[in-house]
Amino acid sequence: MFDIGWSEILVIIVVAIVVVGPKELPRLMGTFGRYAGKLRRAAAEFQRQFDDAIRDTEMAEVKKAMEAQPAFAVRTVPAGERPRAG
Repeated sequence: MFDIGWSEILVIIVVAIVVVGPKELPRLMGTFGRYAGKLRRAAAEFQRQFDDAIRDTEMAEVKKAMEAQPAFAVRTVPAGERPRAG
């Protein structure tokens, strides 16, 4: 998703320690983790609803296509007769 390497992560950590301070960093990371979890759950819920909507649309299209097709007649061949070609 993001193309972040170890050097970028190290720079982010150093800046966070300098700006926030080492005492407040664990609380900040916990808060960040909670919000990241909420964001992931919201994204998963959105994806699930989107997939459900697509599935419902596809099912409606299949049902419409099946109703548009005429019923196929089945011709039975009596025992002992050979079916005719064509």
